[in-house]
Amino acid sequence: MILKEEIILKVDYQDRIDKYISDHTDISRNEVKNIIIDYGVFVDEIVEVRKPNFTVKPNHIIKITKKVNNKEYKIEPQNIPLDIIFEDEHIIIINKPSGMVVHPAPGNYDNTLVNALLYHFRNLSDLNGSIRPGIIHRIDKYTSGLLIVAKTNEAHRYFANLIKEHKINREYKAIVKGLITNDILHIDLPIGRYPNDRQKMMVTKNNSKNAYTDVYPLYHYKNHTLIKCVLKTGRTHQIRVHLSYIKHPVLGDDLYGKYLDDFRQRLHAYKLSFTHINGKNLTFEVDYPEDFFSNVEDIYPVDK
Repeated sequence: MILKEEIILKVDYQDRIDKYISDHTDISRNEVKNIIIDYGVFVDEIVEVRKPNFTVKPNHIIKITKKVNNKEYKIEPQNIPLDIIFEDEHIIIINKPSGMVVHPAPGNYDNTLVNALLYHFRNLSDLNGSIRPGIIHRIDKYTSGLLIVAKTNEAHRYFANLIKEHKINREYKAIVKGLITNDILHIDLPIGRYPNDRQKMMVTKNNSKNAYTDVYPLYHYKNHTLIKCVLKTGRTHQIRVHLSYIKHPVLGDDLYGKYLDDFRQRLHAYKLSFTHINGKNLTFEVDYPEDFFSNVEDIYPVDK
């Protein structure tokens, strides 16, 4: 069996299909063209798209089937403990530890959040295919904190739409290099793929998307600042890219900061607020992981 990832998009404006898919996923336009050539894109489950310039219109449903690797592999449930903050018939709120990958990918098929979810839960949404059951959104491997997992396809569509419309409040805490003395920083810088490394992002005007991060300093240490970040968009690696660009990389971020740390990346998704599918307004917060302040000089803040 060739492992595949399925992605479903509901179109909300007219555009070329290759551009629309690229603008709404992490897939480049060149990769979209290759998927089309490989018979992997359908519209309304009937029209097999054969040209990248095919025009999609509002309410079309695009289904993308993307090959993940070219070898046989079955994702196995694994008895990995989960810190479950909330659960009902619609969703699960997980407090993910630093070091856990959210879903399997080439070279990383075991010990992911998905492996754990498959062990602990029988029913998960399947809109994102066999390698992302229940997964609506992600946080990085070395970022800890809160994630929403969907049990049903109805809940998945609902929360994916909330994320798309920026109606889920997501707040992070981080320790960064240097002292940020502003009361607040409003970062409005577009983010796109790094030209020679598809796994890396950068601030750029070329083939990018708008990205907004508000930064609030909380405590000052001798050489670091504890901050709160509020996301107004959800681009890949957004906080890490923005903070690196303004010369305050996250402590322990070896991709964007080259600021190595013996413990871990100090970025924690501590708060989620949203209107649930049942109409209730819910807020969830989790405290810092035990090792969050390890190896930071002057543990006590200079000021508040």
